[in-house]
Amino acid sequence: MMYVTVTPHGCLLSCLSSPGAMEDTSSQKSGQSKEVLSSLTPEESPANFVHVQLEEYEPADFSTKDLILKKAREVCTCNHQTIIAFFCQLFPVLDWLPRYNIKTQLLGDVISGLLVGIVAIPQSISYSLLASQDPIYGIYTNFFCNVIYVAMATSRHNFVGSFGILCLMIGQSVNRHLQLAGYSGDSSGSSLVGNSTSFGNGTGACDRSCYAITVALSLSFLVGLYQVQLFAVLGFVAVYLSEPLLSGFVTGSSLTIITSQMKYLLGLKIPRHEGVGSFLLTWVDLFRYIQNTNICDLVTSLVALAIIVPVKEINDRYKEKMKAPFPIELLVVIVATVISYYFNFEERYKSAVCGDIPTGFRKPTLPDTNLFSSLAADALPIAVIGFAMTVSLAEIFGKKHGYAVRANQEMIAIGMCNLIPSFFYCFASSAALTKTLLKESTGTQTQVSGLVTSLVLLLVLLWIAPLFYSLQTSILGVVTIVNLRGGLRKFHDTPRMWQLSKLDTVVWWTTMLSSTLITTEIGLLVGVCFALLCIIFRTQRPRATLLGKVSNTEIYEDQSTYKQLGSIANIKIFRFESSLYYANKDYFKTVLYQKTGVNPILLAAKHQRVEGQANADAGNSKSFFGTRLDCLKPAKQRTEKPPADACPPSLDMHTLILECGAMQFIDTVGLSVLKEIRHDYKEIGVQVLLANCNPSIRRRLREGGWAGGADSGGQLAFHSVHDAVRFAERRYRVQRESKEKKDAVLDPEDLNFQASL
Repeated sequence: MMYVTVTPHGCLLSCLSSPGAMEDTSSQKSGQSKEVLSSLTPEESPANFVHVQLEEYEPADFSTKDLILKKAREVCTCNHQTIIAFFCQLFPVLDWLPRYNIKTQLLGDVISGLLVGIVAIPQSISYSLLASQDPIYGIYTNFFCNVIYVAMATSRHNFVGSFGILCLMIGQSVNRHLQLAGYSGDSSGSSLVGNSTSFGNGTGACDRSCYAITVALSLSFLVGLYQVQLFAVLGFVAVYLSEPLLSGFVTGSSLTIITSQMKYLLGLKIPRHEGVGSFLLTWVDLFRYIQNTNICDLVTSLVALAIIVPVKEINDRYKEKMKAPFPIELLVVIVATVISYYFNFEERYKSAVCGDIPTGFRKPTLPDTNLFSSLAADALPIAVIGFAMTVSLAEIFGKKHGYAVRANQEMIAIGMCNLIPSFFYCFASSAALTKTLLKESTGTQTQVSGLVTSLVLLLVLLWIAPLFYSLQTSILGVVTIVNLRGGLRKFHDTPRMWQLSKLDTVVWWTTMLSSTLITTEIGLLVGVCFALLCIIFRTQRPRATLLGKVSNTEIYEDQSTYKQLGSIANIKIFRFESSLYYANKDYFKTVLYQKTGVNPILLAAKHQRVEGQANADAGNSKSFFGTRLDCLKPAKQRTEKPPADACPPSLDMHTLILECGAMQFIDTVGLSVLKEIRHDYKEIGVQVLLANCNPSIRRRLREGGWAGGADSGGQLAFHSVHDAVRFAERRYRVQRESKEKKDAVLDPEDLNFQASL
């Protein structure tokens, strides 16, 4: 039971003492307490208070120069141990690979890597179409990213490669630049319409496919550069990507991806819309040209859906009992490729197929620096989403399996997975949700499983890729759509989310609709801005309540929430569940006056009008007879009215306690509001006390001149509500006893005066 007073040397904490409470205090401190106690008047402090002086810690001297020199010495120190530590920190594989247990870990890594690689083959090809790239580039991306991530990551379960949401954003940027460059809208590798553009690597005229991968390489380079160099800024932005926001963004992007793949399922050749309203425009074109549906592609898509979806559901339902999920996607791709080849779907039914997929690797190339200025804005949201997905998945599985994940190292790792592969014909990547879940569920132990997956993809690159020539693009569209079921399932979670948090549900729907109906980039921006507005709204108009006491305890709780709470006579306890700053200062005063039922400004003005009217009436009726008759009035009526600070204006409040436990900070405006409230309530005889202030607020009060005033004795900021209540009750009792003594002294004189009349 403590409250704060302030002296020039530190913080004085006062304790409500009970008999025997301070028996172990030294005689020297007792003498000091008595001296301090004797200096206080009853109006300033109730009796039986002992002041204990505590000295604050001296603030640590902060020197920017010394800090820079210290960091420079740490960085510039070069010896054998620091070099090893640096490389082990930059390449965590050097730390965990020497401790790799072949007997216990190798089998799980090999099985998991094989299964993930089998699933990654069709997804690599299908996601390449989503990114407006040739199928071979999707395989390149998954191969190189896995090798780099194994060497630099701290997560054991993340699979880094082509991710549907990022591929959609890459495809939108690539298509926009293709249109600006004058290429035709189809993806058949047609030549440039109009002027011919030379490719920067010296290969001569660049067709549509060549220019598309050029844009993707430059975009990937910028994404990696952002993630490596601006990880602090991106980490700050990613903090505001809450789970409802990310979930809504994934669902909205999933709807956009499904819409973009519908033309492959129907075998339609419609232009790919970009920008605002592309979702609706695509569906309008689908219904406009639906009579041109390719029956072969439609039947193939329906059969593939009828096979893949039930098997995927069985895999999900019985994943705990199955050692490994059945690779239905790869099986369907193989069977569909064989059937398409033998029945010649491409020539007989004009069905779209993948075409030539080259083997081997291409020579490294440099990104086109001329595209950096136009791609800088497109790269930023891709970098943020890629970082957020990678780090969040790494932390989730790290906590689940009990190992540490370094977020900064994950940021560098994913940045290098975009930066280095951009020289090897790879587009931007991140941790892929579905393949990461598959990797974790199939028993992976370390990132060695990523090397096994890369070996599977290497086999495809060197020998198997040409066998997918006859694979229909409608099958790839089916594979893409089926893997987006997780995002669509979020619709079933919205009723439960509404019960838990209505505001989070609104954030989810806002992000989902804006990502779907506008664009993915603008939708992400709208979601982040709306989430920030929700945070501001929560602090600008927070919950405010009056507190009541739990009987026979020192606990005070919300009267509007809990039953059977007792009110304290003549004391109001007000809780404001947010920090007090410039944006909510007006709401703070409004709700304070509303809850307490006392507006000190209006009440003071009313008293002034009443007193002015009374003085005017007394002046008008003053006369000889009036004066003689006034002398005959009882002494109680002639006694001077007590001052406003001695008698409260309302019958139910003499003290207002502001419970500040929920306030994290107050700014200068908030401090001014507290001073105004204290002054206004004092004018009508109500004292204002603070309780549960944290040290930073207490320091702001002291520096701002709130505590330690000569008129208050510094007894205004208490460590608990109960301390403030006890102080207010004792002070009011002391004031009442003092008033009664004064009245008792005046009564005999008044009686003698009346007798003389």
